[in-house]
Amino acid sequence: MVEAKIQIRIPKDRLGVLIGPNGRTKGHIEKTLNVNMVIDSENGNVEIALKPEAEDPTHIFRAKDVVTAIGRGFSPESALRLLDDAVTLRIIDLREFFKRSQSDIQRVKGRIIGKGGKTRRIIEELTGVNVCVYGYTISLIGDIGFEVAKEAIKMLIEGRQHKTVYRYLHRKRIKLKQEEMKIWKPTSKEMTGE
Repeated sequence: MVEAKIQIRIPKDRLGVLIGPNGRTKGHIEKTLNVNMVIDSENGNVEIALKPEAEDPTHIFRAKDVVTAIGRGFSPESALRLLDDAVTLRIIDLREFFKRSQSDIQRVKGRIIGKGGKTRRIIEELTGVNVCVYGYTISLIGDIGFEVAKEAIKMLIEGRQHKTVYRYLHRKRIKLKQEEMKIWKPTSKEMTGE
């Protein structure tokens, strides 16, 4: 088997979170995904390599997503949601929308977070998607509500009023619950209460 390696760079101030207390976060990622990680604290480079005994070569890409998510400001617990096949990571670079103005980026970040974190909290609660605002990016981790959260973020970037976005989220929440019910089919024991 050819040795598979990926190298990515994350902000240096996020390296401690990636490593975790006594190396626990790094160790958990390595053990769960059957990879080795070498972290260069001088420049923020993280080299990820599959262990020789790894059976699933896609684990290197999952490890990359988990490391990237932590680098973009997510907690390790949120980033580890990416171990589930149905969960996706999306990073929105605000510089693509506001090429010249740093103040526009700051304003939009404030709109997405909301007063006291209200807007971000509402998006998370109504979609089940984790939202992280870090640097010049807005990152999302989620599954079934992913597209709804992404659209709500897009609406805020475009300047839509918060109440319009909240109404959209509440409308979509009903549809998301219906989708969840289609995915979850109760067992006969659950139906009879045994």
